[in-house]
Amino acid sequence: MTRVAVNGVTGQMGGAVIEAATDSEVVVGFATSDTDTVDGVPVVHPADAAAALREYDVDAVVDFAIPDGALTVAEACVEAGVPMVVGTTGFDEDGMARLNDASDSIPLLKAANFSQGIQVLQRLVREAVGTLEDYDLELMETHHNRKVDAPSGTANSILAVIQEERDVEPVYGREGHAPREEDEIGVFARRAGDIRGEHELVLAGNDEVLSLSHRAEDRGVFAAGALDAATWLVGRDAGWYAFGDVVDA
Repeated sequence: MTRVAVNGVTGQMGGAVIEAATDSEVVVGFATSDTDTVDGVPVVHPADAAAALREYDVDAVVDFAIPDGALTVAEACVEAGVPMVVGTTGFDEDGMARLNDASDSIPLLKAANFSQGIQVLQRLVREAVGTLEDYDLELMETHHNRKVDAPSGTANSILAVIQEERDVEPVYGREGHAPREEDEIGVFARRAGDIRGEHELVLAGNDEVLSLSHRAEDRGVFAAGALDAATWLVGRDAGWYAFGDVVDA
């Protein structure tokens, strides 16, 4: 069994990873809270992560935290020579550069979403946008009311796929007199309740509408995918990997 450490272990996704770990073993977690254990898993401050990775003989780290905490643990992974799966979103340009630097030393897999369905959705988006070249595009996402970054990392990854196919400029919401421009894509974020994650791309033109969408029913989907990625990452060469690599394998 893969021995896993979870960064952000006291959060909702941290708990979901522990619950989903049937073919892996969560041996330690990292969090800044004063909690000593979560579901029997010892909790260590991220500042002490490098020593804990060695002490608990960790094979890979699964990260669902905040950018600062993820970067602290990434540095610890480099020091300890441990692969890292990064599920945290909301990194700025400097944060992404630091993750790229870490991938020079360890296998690092960064994904905004660990759902196999989202991987398929992105491939369908590429085909649809490339084929329906003159259709208007609108991208919408909905998440729970505690999510702090907007648009979601998954929405941004879908937008990146679209922009590889079409030269469009994102417009984040509309207000007042805001006529639609030909080369724009509207991007909208909604926050409500305990919604796990919904993403939809609408393509409209030629008197028809095509909608490509995905809805996660349970966050355990993402936890299981991240654990699959951690197991897959063990033994790989240092470098930058994507969840699509895991799905394809």
